[in-house]
Amino acid sequence: MLGLDVGEKWIGVALSDPCGILASPLTRIPRTGPEPPEAAISHLVSQHEVKRVVAGLPYSMDGSIGQQAENVRGFLRQLSKVLEVPIETRDERLSTVAASRRMVEGGAKKGSLKGRIDAAAAAFILQGYLDQTHAQQG
Repeated sequence: MLGLDVGEKWIGVALSDPCGILASPLTRIPRTGPEPPEAAISHLVSQHEVKRVVAGLPYSMDGSIGQQAENVRGFLRQLSKVLEVPIETRDERLSTVAASRRMVEGGAKKGSLKGRIDAAAAAFILQGYLDQTHAQQG
């Protein structure tokens, strides 16, 4: 599975192991650049033989769908036009905060997080999905 943390400037990407137990940060993709982000994600899906994409949806703190969540939904609609695998969404409130905290607790310096936090947040989102899926199956 592939996890996505869709931001305004970057899309964090994470990948699960083949058994769907552990999510790991993979990369981050610029939202604007020479290659459309949908094409870059499609390439990763093909390259890693991904069967499902899980994207974080940034609900507002009160649980409502705000502007940023609508922006993510719009991007996911575009992405679904180029992917042949299902896309699921997962509540990602505070995922970047939680990923930052885990990285700092793991010994990373706060200044070194900038380039890695997007993929770490995607891994946090994907890991939550994997854990929930395994809990429901077990």
